[in-house]
Amino acid sequence: KDPCLNCISIYACVFEITAQPTGEVSDVDDGIIQSPGGQDQGTAEDQKTIGQLFLILRELEAKLRDNQKEMEVMKSQVQGNKVAFGASISIGGNVGPFNTHTTLVYKKVYVNTGSFNVGTGIFTAPVKGVYYFSFSGHNKSSKPMGLQLMKNGQQMVTVYNHVAGNRHETATNGMTLQLEVGDQVYMRLMQNTWIIDNENDHSTFIGHLLFPL
Repeated sequence: KDPCLNCISIYACVFEITAQPTGEVSDVDDGIIQSPGGQDQGTAEDQKTIGQLFLILRELEAKLRDNQKEMEVMKSQVQGNKVAFGASISIGGNVGPFNTHTTLVYKKVYVNTGSFNVGTGIFTAPVKGVYYFSFSGHNKSSKPMGLQLMKNGQQMVTVYNHVAGNRHETATNGMTLQLEVGDQVYMRLMQNTWIIDNENDHSTFIGHLLFPL
């Protein structure tokens, strides 16, 4: 039951009881005259009841404050859950090969709640939590393709397509990672390899927060 409604009901009861006259006027009930002493006894009982009601009211107010705090925590958690991005290279050609490892930049963005830097291709964790990342890469097998999911400069998982004639190939991989605020995740093209994309958006990079910690 809503604590607010409980508080309103009890306030109403307290007001009704305290609003009753407390003068020493005798009451007549079924022809029996009550003495002023009986009235005093009734007043004492009323005061006891009021005290009990105020005690209950204080308890409900405390519970209401606790509920409000819980709602604020839940609200912050819901807002924290709004972390996601999805993008593709989508350049209509190849990237690489280069003679050094290179961070990939994804030009076409499907969704970005703000933590993915389109200019650098780097995702920066806005909240501490568990995240999921997935990526795919497309290439012609006349040259190899090597892709690495990176976290703060450290390799997490890799895919590698070896030279195998001249056919089109696609590779995918993904991983769940625990991140601290400010941790950076990005895709790296390994040296002397390449990646291809076009309007079909074969080469992608996505990530989202599973839950905050």
